[in-house]
Amino acid sequence: MPHNRLANETSPYLLQHAENPVDWHPWGEEAIDKARAGDKPILLSIGYSACHWCHVMAHESFEDEGIAELMNELFVNVKVDREQRPDLDRIHQLAHQALTQRPGGWPLTVFLSPEDLTPFFAGTYFPKSPRHGLPGFDQVLKRVAQFYREHRDDWRKQNEALRDLLARLEKPATDSEIPDEAILDEALDALSSEFDDAHGGFGSAPKFPHPALPELLLRRTGEKRARTMLAKTLEGMHDGGLFDHLGGGFYRYCVDADWTIPHFEKMLYDNGPLAALYAEAGVMLDRDDFRDAAAAAADWVLRDMRAPDGGFCASLDADSEGEEGKYYLWTPEETKALLTDDEWRVFEPAFGLDGPPNFEGRAWHLQRAFTDGALAKRLDLTTDQAAERLDAARQKLLEARAGRVAPGRDDKVLTSWNALMIRGLAVAGRLQQRDDWVDAAYGALSFIRDRLWQEGRLLASYRDGKAQFNAYLDDHAYLLAACLELLQARWDTGTLDFATAVADRLLDHFQDEDGGFYFTADDHERLIQRPMPFADESTPSGNGVAALALQRLGHLLAEPKYLDAAEGVLKAAAGALRQAPHAHATLLQALSEYQHPPQLVILRGEQEDLDDWKASLFQLHRPDRLVFGIPDHAADLPSPLDGYQAEGGLAAWICEGTKCSAPITDRARLLEISAQGV
Repeated sequence: MPHNRLANETSPYLLQHAENPVDWHPWGEEAIDKARAGDKPILLSIGYSACHWCHVMAHESFEDEGIAELMNELFVNVKVDREQRPDLDRIHQLAHQALTQRPGGWPLTVFLSPEDLTPFFAGTYFPKSPRHGLPGFDQVLKRVAQFYREHRDDWRKQNEALRDLLARLEKPATDSEIPDEAILDEALDALSSEFDDAHGGFGSAPKFPHPALPELLLRRTGEKRARTMLAKTLEGMHDGGLFDHLGGGFYRYCVDADWTIPHFEKMLYDNGPLAALYAEAGVMLDRDDFRDAAAAAADWVLRDMRAPDGGFCASLDADSEGEEGKYYLWTPEETKALLTDDEWRVFEPAFGLDGPPNFEGRAWHLQRAFTDGALAKRLDLTTDQAAERLDAARQKLLEARAGRVAPGRDDKVLTSWNALMIRGLAVAGRLQQRDDWVDAAYGALSFIRDRLWQEGRLLASYRDGKAQFNAYLDDHAYLLAACLELLQARWDTGTLDFATAVADRLLDHFQDEDGGFYFTADDHERLIQRPMPFADESTPSGNGVAALALQRLGHLLAEPKYLDAAEGVLKAAAGALRQAPHAHATLLQALSEYQHPPQLVILRGEQEDLDDWKASLFQLHRPDRLVFGIPDHAADLPSPLDGYQAEGGLAAWICEGTKCSAPITDRARLLEISAQGV
């Protein structure tokens, strides 16, 4: 039987805690009023369902009767799913950093004064008993409660200082001078200094994929160092343990610098951008292994993450049967027993099963030790023979793994993360001519339009028939970008209309009069801060994606208000860009297209001819070219698209900024001009 108020929530993470002996409340007026009436601090615990250390703290402390009794006696306890309420998580992660002078994470444990909801003490994971230099959670509870009761003047002064800091950080000073192109070189220099020459990626352990960084490098592939960093990073992530070599898809991050052992949860928000990134790099670097990585990520999402009505689920847990990674680990003995001798002869060296175990000294997490070509040479096989045997072995192991107890799946549908996946499927689908991926992307967009777009406003989360929470900046920005990619994959005028509606809501409710977009809408719940974030984090910067997408929409429709809004973002972010260019890779992509508008190729004609011409252009892909194939029968086109009319066959127009070519009716001529520019 449930013990607390979380039983009525939709979040799988909150429902995981519904039977805790802790008297948990969801975030809301009831909990706040109760704290104020009882003069008790709020213990705010923020996490998510796929979080390993959230599970550990729950098992150690929140399921413990003694700890729960202390929590219930001393605090009003509030649980928040950071994926449904990224606004609360963003503010309290920043508060944690200010209070502790350390980066945060999950679970996030924050104590708020009830009178103004300002954090006065914060931490992340606390063990039940003291260890690893951390106090036991019972000690923390008692000391925080004592500090609250006996040192009111102290924490009130601290709260005032923290609120002043949050206010200063809320909105940067707008700079009328947008940085010039030299800042892109500064970013590349900074990435070069942090690049791991041995393994790819940037920085040391833990290693995150950070797709925005290689996306920026895609725009500089004409330069040797950018091309080298891009290829080495994508190789390291795909060949190493960040990638699931049986089921496809990428894990959240690796705990080491050489991409060996991941933190095993799989997040939708990683796999959408990575599917697009590998598909683009596959074309631009002519790499079949990168194309295969994109295909594996896309196929994994369609197989394992699609909700019944077309949306995509949020994540897969790191744990199964109470152990992190258990679902994904192997021993040579069980592996060999499933394969033929010929398959084992190839699979064992290919994935390092002839070496020492790489997971806690007892098991093997699969990563590539040899490429197919190197393996074939080592075993005196053809490359095709090696690849065929590896494919057969992987399929057998995948089928065997399906019989294990699978990690839990968080099946809520998040607008922002779905938008990232829609974009990923649209990009990969058009570049690799996979109509099924494009179909799935349009299906997910229909899910959002049908269930999460209500009365002209967007909502952020859906589960069990219930859409809830006002959508955030990221929801709108990512969805706009996704629509523009879908329109390149397959034209649909209704999707363009929806994209402009989303863009208009973004301008109406998130835009600051001096430029830039706040994370929450102007009619959102009032919190202690209304942030305007610019840096990329685990997901791309909402302001960066908004600026990039609004510029593209503005050029497509010749609409100044979208171009002006994008320019306002770059002005608002100018100081942040100058201070740390490579921390703002998505904004730098927008800056690049501000300095040099993207090339728009508009095609009009019969659908079959359009598809052929589009395919030719996609094989010459570059990140700053947009290709829209509009069938002759398309109706209700907005201006200026209604002015493009093909007479007697297919025609193309190439536009850059305010310049457009004359109609082009020869495919070879189109490819030539698109390569040179108008």
